[in-house]
Amino acid sequence: MQAKICGVKDRITLEYIINHKHSPKFVGFICNYPKSKRYLDFFELQNLIDIEKKNIKFVAVLVKPDENFLKKIENLNFEYYQLYDVDPEETEIIKNKYKKKIISALTIKNIDDVKKYKNYEKISDIILFDSKGYEKSMSFDHSLIKEVPKNLKTMLAGNIKYNDDLEKYLKIADIIDLSGSLETNNVKDLNKINIFLNNLKKVNDKN
Repeated sequence: MQAKICGVKDRITLEYIINHKHSPKFVGFICNYPKSKRYLDFFELQNLIDIEKKNIKFVAVLVKPDENFLKKIENLNFEYYQLYDVDPEETEIIKNKYKKKIISALTIKNIDDVKKYKNYEKISDIILFDSKGYEKSMSFDHSLIKEVPKNLKTMLAGNIKYNDDLEKYLKIADIIDLSGSLETNNVKDLNKINIFLNNLKKVNDKN
């Protein structure tokens, strides 16, 4: 099981994550959603991610991005675009035009929301099942995604705790995505990040 740490805002945290001995596979940055306390304006974003990132993949988290914004970020240091509120047709256009891998984010309240993955499975590289909260770390019933086919590359978010028993996610997700639970007073907490990454390594070693 892999990890994504989302909502990184500062160089100290980013360098800590990149240089951690059990670094995550993905780091996400909030690019165009000012309602989030983790939002970065373009110049902050540009400066922050201009960094040697070793084997980590950088993810642009985008809510219904328009053409102007996509053009603005197309040459930044991202491998993935994580898209909220983008329909399948538009997702395919973005993928082909900007040559990025795509994480399609579905916000989940019930099983009907989960089934929307079928609209994206042929287009997207990863399907993210997230809560309805967007910038808030809300929960949903993670057992709803147990019926998703195992061959689908899945990412799971929605109030997963940094010190959770991560074993319970092994059978339902390829990647777990944490943001708010890695913070203290709305700031990323290096100690919590360390606990989470070490716990994930232990779980993977055991299995």
